[in-house]
Amino acid sequence: MSARYAIGIDLGTTHTALAFVELGADDSEIRAHGVLQIPQLSAPGTIENLPLLPSFLYLPHADELAPGELTLPWTDQQQHVVGELARRRGATTPIRLVSSAKSWLCHPGVDRRAAILPPDAPPEVARISPLEASTHYLQHLRDAWDAAHPDAAFVDQDVTVTIPASFDPAARELTLEAAQNAGYPALTLLEEPQSALYSWIQSAGDAWRKQVRPGDILLVVDVGGGTSDFSLIAVLEREGSLELHRVAVGEHILLGGDNMDLALAHVVARKLAAAGTALDAWQLRALTHACRGAKEKLLLQSSDTAAEPIVVPSRGSKLIGGAIRTELTRDEVAAVILEGFFPPVAADARPQARVRAGLAQLGLPYAQDAAVTRHLAAFLGRQHGAVDELEGFAGRAVAGASFIHPTALLFNGGVFKSPLLAERTLATLNAWLGTEGGAPARLLAGADLDLAVARGAAYYGQVRRGRGVRIRGGTACAYYIAVESAMPAVPGLEPPVQALCIAPFGMEEGTDAPVPALELGLVVGEPVRFRFFASSVRRNDVVGTLLDIWTPDELQELDAISATLPPEGRSPGDMVPVRLHARVTEAGTLELEALPRRGDERWKVEFDVRGERREHETA
Repeated sequence: MSARYAIGIDLGTTHTALAFVELGADDSEIRAHGVLQIPQLSAPGTIENLPLLPSFLYLPHADELAPGELTLPWTDQQQHVVGELARRRGATTPIRLVSSAKSWLCHPGVDRRAAILPPDAPPEVARISPLEASTHYLQHLRDAWDAAHPDAAFVDQDVTVTIPASFDPAARELTLEAAQNAGYPALTLLEEPQSALYSWIQSAGDAWRKQVRPGDILLVVDVGGGTSDFSLIAVLEREGSLELHRVAVGEHILLGGDNMDLALAHVVARKLAAAGTALDAWQLRALTHACRGAKEKLLLQSSDTAAEPIVVPSRGSKLIGGAIRTELTRDEVAAVILEGFFPPVAADARPQARVRAGLAQLGLPYAQDAAVTRHLAAFLGRQHGAVDELEGFAGRAVAGASFIHPTALLFNGGVFKSPLLAERTLATLNAWLGTEGGAPARLLAGADLDLAVARGAAYYGQVRRGRGVRIRGGTACAYYIAVESAMPAVPGLEPPVQALCIAPFGMEEGTDAPVPALELGLVVGEPVRFRFFASSVRRNDVVGTLLDIWTPDELQELDAISATLPPEGRSPGDMVPVRLHARVTEAGTLELEALPRRGDERWKVEFDVRGERREHETA
């Protein structure tokens, strides 16, 4: 049965949203579009319908809530809280709050199936895994949809879930697994910056063609609750029609609103310490959550004298009387966030690295440099030649330019709801352009920063049916596998490796690529390690390109795969002559198969969720 709705889901670090487009009988006509009002608990026993589901999960004590206070329209059996009430409860009892699950979901340094969240919870608090937390958010949306649309079951619809553009294949597989665990149908993954641009196109209607022109380079700056993402999209004209091509994405940078909340919490903590009040780690976490709400309100106010009250719960028995009270001012917020996260740096600025301690607590691999503007400068410098080979762009670059010159800027992410931060970022970019004789970038305005990604993902569902403008992109990187050279054993010398391109930059979803005329030996029956690399700058390599040398800026090594491939009747350690075959699935994930010269075995290596991978054989 053909889907009645195209559903778009923004699985965000701090908020999750669902938008939809009702399709016509021929899958091209649009009948209606909107945003799901999501039923969720806002207080014990109180349900509100809100457009955003906060991406927080609270694990209450068995005696904390009365029977029936966790009842939702579709269940009275849940043991946890998702959404607004979870966010509110977690601000006072942070040891029971799961937050930033999306950031943990793409952290290769931990087992993301393991019960590790909340990371600093005491033994009496039952923990859950990042995968399970993500599953709960997605399941809540599915149940909310089914409750609102009993005549159009969620599993029968066309679903698109968004991810950061910089997610590697392992993180993409994680997201798919969370959706499958939540009972989702086969779905498509879409990069968030692309989704934001789709939303802008949809809201602009036919007028979007008047706001961009051939030769434009659109820069999407997406700073959300947990990550900063940068993408470049070029505008071409072919056969009289405008085409959009995604030409570059940035690295995965754990830098966003969460970092800003923590920075503000330390400002308030120092202010309290100066007045003689010291906070412990538990109270600092509660303070961080309180600063989040105050920041969001203050950044939208215009008066520098504005202030928001901050209440830190006591650790003693007198929770009300013993609470610590202070305030956070708009001037403090502006100083910390503007100068700490969006300083007006030069175009040649680069993220700063500090000498790290030999031992550290296990946690999220946050960016060492908090300046979004320095990360943006590095991205634009690294992508200096991103459009050189595109039709219609030859000779357009400013002579002597040291970085690619965007002509238009689109913001995404709740951080840019603040005019202060949006204006600072645009002014910094235009200052860089001005120093090299480039024209100022114009702002593509009008996007709903809370709902743009979900709306764009729903619009993409109709684009895939041939209605609307499609952004061409494919894989955001070229992918390579290490091939070890055959050489005699030499004491103290590892055999050199070459990097074999298995998926070129821009390989489209739903396509495959046999590696031509190259036969390799695959070791079966004993532990082996596969090494993978990715490059966001080598755009001309094709499948089968074999690199002998490369610089650290050209190829970045991904997580290695430790595996023991089944021998299938061969002796352990045998080397089977195989050819490789790569495929980018419709969902946007990468699969690699090894096919023997004789026989019908297939060894498939899939990206798994532990920072390792999983392997299996299919006949």
